[in-house]
Amino acid sequence: MELRAEHERWIDEREARVWGEWGVATLAATHWLTAEPTTVDGLPGSWSAVDGEVLGDGVRLAPGEHLEAAGLLLRAFSRDGSVALRVLDPGAPAARGISSIERFEFSEAARLRGSIRPSATTQATRSVDDHAATQSFDAIVDLEWEGAAFSLTVQEDDGWYFAAFADATAGVESHAFRFIRFPVPADGDAVVDFNRAYLPPCAFSDHYVCVMPVPGNRWPVPIRAGERLVR
Repeated sequence: MELRAEHERWIDEREARVWGEWGVATLAATHWLTAEPTTVDGLPGSWSAVDGEVLGDGVRLAPGEHLEAAGLLLRAFSRDGSVALRVLDPGAPAARGISSIERFEFSEAARLRGSIRPSATTQATRSVDDHAATQSFDAIVDLEWEGAAFSLTVQEDDGWYFAAFADATAGVESHAFRFIRFPVPADGDAVVDFNRAYLPPCAFSDHYVCVMPVPGNRWPVPIRAGERLVR
């Protein structure tokens, strides 16, 4: 009972992060900028990328910085040296016709215990906008679901493991891929709770540039747990 209650609290927090003010679902546009000033729909003046920052209409934003203007949130974003201006609009979800997350039923059986194999590797990755890059990965977690063995290649970030994955439900019962985060254990096995598998930002807006799963994180195993689809 406590596990279910804890999961409900997690869902409440997740809903706020997605649908709340300036939440994940409110991204309305990502404008990639160059040194050549250009206009941006809905914003005054001209905008450009200068010294790795967004510059425009009296505004200068370093990647990660933001400000509110005319009921919008303007945020600077960078990737591999390219700079973009992101525009978040509270009305974006309604304009897109989305308002809820569909989920699989909670299941205690979806909390899997997995053994960790440290494995520092660099792998080629591809984003949903077809951007190619390389990323570092830190470990492999060996898991078993309903008798089927599979492995999850993960990155470590501030005490958490993170991965993108695509299971046998992907593109049919669930989004094309999903994300999962779970604590790095102090010792022993990791606990991977797939009830907390969550949709990538690009499920809510085409203006995100999510990195898709590496080959080792694509499985013929159906993981019917966690978030499924945006409605």
